[in-house]
Amino acid sequence: MQILGVDIGGSGIKGAIVDTLTGKLISERHRIETPQPATPEAIAAVLAQLVLHFNWTGPIGCGFPAAIQHGIARTASNIAKTFIGTDIDALFSEATHCSCFNVNDADAAGMAEMHFGEGSEQSGVVLLVTIGTGLGTAIFTDGKLLPNTELGHIYLENGLIAERFASDATRKIEDLGWKAWASRFNQYLTTMESLFWPDLIILGGGASKKFDKFKHHLTIDAPVKPAAFLNQAGIVGAALFAKSRL
Repeated sequence: MQILGVDIGGSGIKGAIVDTLTGKLISERHRIETPQPATPEAIAAVLAQLVLHFNWTGPIGCGFPAAIQHGIARTASNIAKTFIGTDIDALFSEATHCSCFNVNDADAAGMAEMHFGEGSEQSGVVLLVTIGTGLGTAIFTDGKLLPNTELGHIYLENGLIAERFASDATRKIEDLGWKAWASRFNQYLTTMESLFWPDLIILGGGASKKFDKFKHHLTIDAPVKPAAFLNQAGIVGAALFAKSRL
């Protein structure tokens, strides 16, 4: 089955047509800058642009940076706070004239990795962390998702919110070298390990492409692997979520 998968991020909105049987992209990925401010109307307009770009008329799956409950955004991370309480399934469906199904963006990335990627044969607890504008998380136990964990918003022992301390955006804004940033990110992973004791940690998002630059600075016990889909995991997982809802 072919579904348009979309990954809505704080800096960019990326989409591609996905073959949900194989997890492969069957079109080139198309990226549009996230509008600022990232209001519901502005994001909906960008989705409409993506639909026109792909000449798309079928279902759409969206990975969205918020906790999503029955199609309604309950939080708003790195997007306008006016999203809170918005029925984004209805809003995006109306804007695109396609059936849209939204899921937390990190949960989407986790679905891709658990179906086709590094977590496909892993039992026990798997933690996926997406490293981008913020820190997104997804937790699976024996392949079953605990949705909307949003663990990038926890406070660390230093009193700072995790994603403001150790996201890829923070690395760029503060012009941190990979070693200095990895020390921060390692603090976050150490906290996650002490809370959940994962059997595997998978890293997705933009920074996962640079895993070789910081992997030697991670000291946790759990094995850590970059996502097989790297920063395309959200697109693939969003398409899988839409398929599950049809």
